[in-house]
Amino acid sequence: MASEDDLAGLLDREVVRLFSLVSEAVAGATDALLSGEALAGRRIVAADESVDELTRELSERIWHEVEQLAPAGAELRRLVGLLLILPELERSADLAEHIAQRAVNHLGPEMSPVSRGVVQRMSEVAIKMWREVAEGYLFGGALSASLDEADEELDILHGRLTSEVATSTMPSSIGAQVTLLARFYERLGDHAVNLARRIEVLDRGP
Repeated sequence: MASEDDLAGLLDREVVRLFSLVSEAVAGATDALLSGEALAGRRIVAADESVDELTRELSERIWHEVEQLAPAGAELRRLVGLLLILPELERSADLAEHIAQRAVNHLGPEMSPVSRGVVQRMSEVAIKMWREVAEGYLFGGALSASLDEADEELDILHGRLTSEVATSTMPSSIGAQVTLLARFYERLGDHAVNLARRIEVLDRGP
């Protein structure tokens, strides 16, 4: 049977892998959207299933440890904390899949130049936030302050994109989809902030 240290290391590697998969999916989905690469978008949509599967496997493994080993104290606190982190990762992967689906539907070429630029910047900010959270999970340290600033920028960009939809000549059907895009990126930032706070609680311990 694996020791607690072995188990912790295994879980950490898999959680970090999930962070990487989400970041890569957001970057790839944005590239596919703005370049009009429907095939690349389809690959990202299909890959979301692997994130769901990995999340499910990790959740089952953690629950097994809780039920079979009856951990206590700091170890139990960490396992419960991981169970709270996993849904945030899965929902974020779903958001990347939603962005990729817009690439499949050829939304990018229909967007105005301004909206494309704002979406690009929103993606850059969101990806940077996710990379910082992944590093925080690996190495510890306070994250909330810097992420709150980035999250505020996403909120500002969300407002800018909404204004562009209202004032541009994009068809209403396209504008509605662009408005959804703004919400997807904003939610990615919210999830990153939520994860940072959960990770800080894990680091502090009981």
